[in-house]
Amino acid sequence: MSESYEYEVVLHSQARADLDDAFQNAARHAPDTACRWVDRFQQALNTLSRNPQRCPLAPESRFVDEDSHEFHFGRRPNVFRVFFWIDEPYVRILRIRRASRRDLTRRDLEQAIDED
Repeated sequence: MSESYEYEVVLHSQARADLDDAFQNAARHAPDTACRWVDRFQQALNTLSRNPQRCPLAPESRFVDEDSHEFHFGRRPNVFRVFFWIDEPYVRILRIRRASRRDLTRRDLEQAIDED
């Protein structure tokens, strides 16, 4: 594959809901900062359009037939894990979770897949 290849980054409905929940939580505590945070997060997600293979496989890959990668965003204690598949020509973002939360279950991933 050519180095100039770009994927289209697509957020599945559950990932959009996860991001919205994170934004709403941040906005309750710091509304001005929350807007800047979500903009930075979205910019970081867009970096997956180039070389998404740089991200390691998520431990949850064992639950599904596709390789699920993870991308980390933020600084401790506010690190988020982004779970995604590389499905040319797309990077499909399935879920967005705080890194401090437990790993996703098979059911969590299946729901994210089935909703779209």
